[in-house]
Amino acid sequence: MTQKLDTQVDELRGFAYEGAAMALTILDFVSPWHRQRLKQFMQAAGSHHIYMLHVGAGWAWARLHRNVNKAVTSLDDPLLAWLAVDGYGFHEGYFNWQKTVTKKLVPRHLSADARSVFDQGLGRSLWFVKGADVEVIVDTINNFPVERRADLWAGIGLAATYAGGVDTTALKYLAEFGNIPQLAQGAAFAAKAREKAGNPTINTEQACQIFCNTDAITAANVTDESLKSSPSYN
Repeated sequence: MTQKLDTQVDELRGFAYEGAAMALTILDFVSPWHRQRLKQFMQAAGSHHIYMLHVGAGWAWARLHRNVNKAVTSLDDPLLAWLAVDGYGFHEGYFNWQKTVTKKLVPRHLSADARSVFDQGLGRSLWFVKGADVEVIVDTINNFPVERRADLWAGIGLAATYAGGVDTTALKYLAEFGNIPQLAQGAAFAAKAREKAGNPTINTEQACQIFCNTDAITAANVTDESLKSSPSYN
C-alpha cells in the first residue's frame, strides 16, 4: 500500500496517508476479525506520517458516528490520540458546515477538552471550506464566540502552513488580522508533521517565517521541546 501512497508528490503525500488511515479504521470497525490494521500501520510502514494517521482515524469516527470520548481511549498514544478528535472536527466542519460553521453548534457529547481540540479541527476545515479566502476566513472566525476563536485560529495556522495554496500577501493578512500566538502554534505543528514525514514544502517555510518569525526547522523543534514537558510523556 505504501508504494502507491508514496507516489504522491510531497505536498499531497500526507493527505494520502490520512485517507489510508480512515479506510483502515473503518475496516477495523466493520471486520469481525483482524481488527489491528490501523495499529499495525501506525507501528510500521505509516509511522513517519503518524500525525496524519491519527487525523484520518478521526474522520472515520465521524463517518461511523462513534462516541469520541470512548474512541479516543482505543488509540495507544494518549497525546496523539487527540489528533483524531481534531480530525473529527475537520470532518464536521467540511461535511456538516451548516451546523458547525453556520449555526456554530458543537456536538453535545464532547468533553470540555475534546471541544477545544474539535474547534482546532473545525478551524482547519475552514481553510478548505472557504477556499483559502483569507478575508472570508477572518470574518467567519470573528463571528464565532470569543472563547472559541483561539482554537479556530490554531487550526487555520496549521492548514495554511501544511496545505498552503496562497501567497505571502495572504499569509501576512492572516498575521495582521488573526491571532498570532495560535497561528504560530498551528504552524509549528504543521512544520513538525512535514519534518517527520520528510516532505517539506516552500509553503511551510513561508508560513513559518510569517507566523513564527523563524524557519520551519526551528519551528518544528519547538514542538519537540514542548513534548518533553508534556505530562503524557513523563
